[in-house]
Amino acid sequence: MKKVEILALIPARGNSKSIPRKNIREFAGYPLIAYSIIAALRSKHVTRVIVSTDNEEIAAVSREFGAETPFLRPAELARDDTMDFPVFEHALLWLEENEKYKPEMIVQLRATSPVIPVKLIDDAIEALINHPKAGSIRGVVPSGQNPYKMWHIQANGTLMPILQIDGLPESYNAPRQKLPETYWQTGHIDVLRRETILGKRSMSGDAIIPVVIDPAFAIDIDTLLDWKRAERLVKEGEIDMIYPGNPPQEIS
Repeated sequence: MKKVEILALIPARGNSKSIPRKNIREFAGYPLIAYSIIAALRSKHVTRVIVSTDNEEIAAVSREFGAETPFLRPAELARDDTMDFPVFEHALLWLEENEKYKPEMIVQLRATSPVIPVKLIDDAIEALINHPKAGSIRGVVPSGQNPYKMWHIQANGTLMPILQIDGLPESYNAPRQKLPETYWQTGHIDVLRRETILGKRSMSGDAIIPVVIDPAFAIDIDTLLDWKRAERLVKEGEIDMIYPGNPPQEIS
C-alpha cells in the first residue's frame, strides 16, 4: 500500500453545556479525549494527530497523551451550533499557510465516541484507499428503529409517513422483513479526502462508502446518563476496544 500523509483531527471545544469540561473529564480512568487520541496514535496508517480546540486546558491534556495542538480554534468556530465543515476548513488552511502541510486524507474522530474498535481506524482508511472515486468513508451501525415506520405530525395534527416504498402501499404497515435495511451514522469515524473538504467544500463528497460497526460500540456521550452507561460498559471490559492504558479491572 502506497504511503500517504493521513491526518487524524479531533475536534474538542471547551464550552460543553450538557456535561461541564466533558472532553477532559475522567472516563473509566482517563480523560475522555484520551481514547480518541490513543486510537489515532496506534493506527498503522495515521501519520499525524491534531486536536482542534478553543480551550487551553483541553490542549494541555491532549498534548499529555501525545496529540499536537499547533493552534487554538477561534471562538466563533466553537459555538453550540458550529458545524464540522468550518472547523476542518480552518485546520487545513492554517496548516497549509503556517506549515505548508497538506495531508491527502483526514480522519475525523470525536471524543464523545470513546468506545473505539481496535481495527476501526485502519479499516476505514483502507476502505477509502481502495475506493479511489469515493469522497469519504462514514461509520454506521444497523439502525435500531426503521425509518420506514416513522412519522411527521403535520400542522393539522394528522400523521404523514416520513418514507414510503414505491410499489408497496402503506409500507409503514409492512413487516420489517419487507423493508430495506437501514443504517444509523455513529460519531466514531469519518475519513475524507482533502479535496472533498477544500475542493468540494463538503464533509461527505459525491460518494460515501460505509464502514459497518458492531452496535456494541455505538456509544455517543451527550448526557450524564449516556456517560454512566458507557463507563459501565467500558469498565466491564468485555469489548475489544482501544484503551489509553491498561483496561479497567473492576466496576467501581
